[in-house]
Formats: sequence, C-alpha cells, structure tokens
Amino acid sequence: MRQEDVSEIWFEYEGSPLKWHYPIGLLFDLHASNTALPWNITVHFKNFPEKDLLHCHSKDVIEAHFMACIKEADALKHKSQVINEMQKKDHKQLWMGLQNDKFEQFWAINRKLMEYIPEDSGFRYIPFRIYQATTERPFIQKLFRPVAPGGQLHTLGDLLKEVCPTAITPEDDEKTIQVMIHGIEPMLETPIQWLSEHMSYPDNFLHISIIPRPTD
Repeated sequence: MRQEDVSEIWFEYEGSPLKWHYPIGLLFDLHASNTALPWNITVHFKNFPEKDLLHCHSKDVIEAHFMACIKEADALKHKSQVINEMQKKDHKQLWMGLQNDKFEQFWAINRKLMEYIPEDSGFRYIPFRIYQATTERPFIQKLFRPVAPGGQLHTLGDLLKEVCPTAITPEDDEKTIQVMIHGIEPMLETPIQWLSEHMSYPDNFLHISIIPRPTD
C-alpha cells in the first residue's frame, strides 16, 4: 500500500469489524468457529468504523491494555498481592514473552499468577468474561467464587446457571447453542478453578463464547 492510501488499519470478517483488544482465539470462536482454517479475514486501510472499534495507534496501547487485564485478573484472584509484589522488569518479561512467542519466558512469571494457597482450594474469584454471539452486549462479568461455602468445587455449569442461564439447555431439549473456550466445548461438569488454571488466555481471563450450534 502507498503511505498516502493508509489512514488506519483495521480487520473485518464477513461484515463484522474485529476488536483488536479481544484475543484472536476468542474472535475466531465468536465469528468463525465452524469454518475451515486458515481463517480468511479482510484488512482495511480506510473508513475506520468509529462506532465499533477502539483506536490502536501503537504497540504501547496493546501492551497497556494487556497489563491492565493482567492486573484486573490478579485483583480478582489474589487481591492484587501477586502482581504488586512483582518488579517492573517482571511485568515487561510477561509482555515480551507473549509478544515474541517465548512461552518459557512468559510462563516463568505467569506461573506465579496461577498459584494459590492449598487450603483455599482455589482463587478468591474467577476472572472470566462471557460473550454471546447473538447479542449486542459486550460481555458478562461478575464476581464468582470457585468454591461453594460448603467446600464443593463450582463447575462451568454452575457459573453459567448463575450468570448466563440461557446458555444451559434443558436435558430433554435439543441443544441449539455451544459453549466454547479455545475452540473446544468443555464439559459443563468441569471445575471452574481447573478451567481458570489451564484454559485462561495470556491475560489470565477465561474468555467463554456462547454461539449458535451449527445446524448441518
């Protein structure tokens, strides 16, 4: 592209502008989970959709958003104690490990954010966001503990029943929706603490997509 033809780059799939601050796996689950890979998206250089997308003028904006999510997740999990005990170089290592696709570099720091005191049986609250493909609402996010007062572990099904009951299909009814995380449909009996530890995105949030089940 000639420089004079470029105003601001943005991405779109089948008429839907793609939010740069959403993880790409989440975007695929929401918009294209039943299509073949590689995912074909359209790159635009003009006509930025102001109503649909945030501006992203530099990599610094992406880093700032990523670190804000990390800090929010740790506030939910550990009252921010873990992230606040880290030094600035640790924060930078998290970001650089992600940016350069260096898992060991990233995990050396992120591992600490995934730990908890054994007697607590889990995090204080689970960092999650639920996205529904059929609604204009950005996402659902509420406080949810991984362990019930009686000590039993809450499951993905428990979470959905409390914060998004429309995602639960009655036993005798035909399933018309899918609950997706990272391109797979986890069992509703899966403990939410386990999912948070093993299926969170790099920003430490569980990004859960509620999408229509394909009819064919």
